[in-house]
Amino acid sequence: MEENITMYRLVALDLDDTLLDKNLEVPAGNKQIVSEVMARGIYVTFATGRMFRSSLPLAKELQIKAPLITYQGALVKHSDTGEVLFHRPVPLDYALDIVSRVGKYGYHINIYLDDYLYVAQDTEAGRRYASLSRIPLEVVGDLGRFLTSRQQDPTKVLVVSTEPRLDELAAELKPIYSDKLHITKSKPHFLEFSHPLANKGHALEAVADYYGVPREKVMAVGDSYNDLEMIDWAGLGVVMGNARKEIKDRADYVTLPHDEGGVVYAMRKFVISE
Repeated sequence: MEENITMYRLVALDLDDTLLDKNLEVPAGNKQIVSEVMARGIYVTFATGRMFRSSLPLAKELQIKAPLITYQGALVKHSDTGEVLFHRPVPLDYALDIVSRVGKYGYHINIYLDDYLYVAQDTEAGRRYASLSRIPLEVVGDLGRFLTSRQQDPTKVLVVSTEPRLDELAAELKPIYSDKLHITKSKPHFLEFSHPLANKGHALEAVADYYGVPREKVMAVGDSYNDLEMIDWAGLGVVMGNARKEIKDRADYVTLPHDEGGVVYAMRKFVISE
């Protein structure tokens, strides 16, 4: 086997607007580069805000057998063995409080329990999200009542609305929850509430420890606000060319846009350069 001389031994890839194309598929070039990288003994994983159930088919398609970073890092679970490295859910009391505070605005809310997606009612926003993640909606009526009946900490709470409204909501709620919750946007119209330690940076550190890979030999690739912690933590933080300027400003390197082969370009430049 050819000796691998790359300095990077673990690569974490965001999915939406990074590894996936505009049709939410993995382009042939990305499949090929992931295969080449893994063939050299380099670990590849996902780091996504998506549910584990939503990520797993993509991992199987690419033959990735590794702990997947899902729910922004709230759940790290092995794609092949099902081993859970950790699960850091939102405390139930905080989830109920979020539902109550956001409910007065009428914004769509997703609740995630046991890798299922629960909503109060069947809305256009919910259907769009379900189509994006390819996961069915479980309509349960009043979410506060539902959570109280389940008496279980949800993995994540997500609010869907316009960007200006979510920015206002974040400004209102961040001081209230302070260090009690991690609040970020995965897309401009998705505001996400997680456990305070549930971010892609902490999760990537756990995966690196799992494989015994030091921080400086880890490369992370992403495009959005929920990628910032892993971009900052990784030895090499790569941001897609389609990202917003404030995300690019945090990068060690800015690659091409996701629909112009940005993942392939970065992997060939840094991971398997000849």
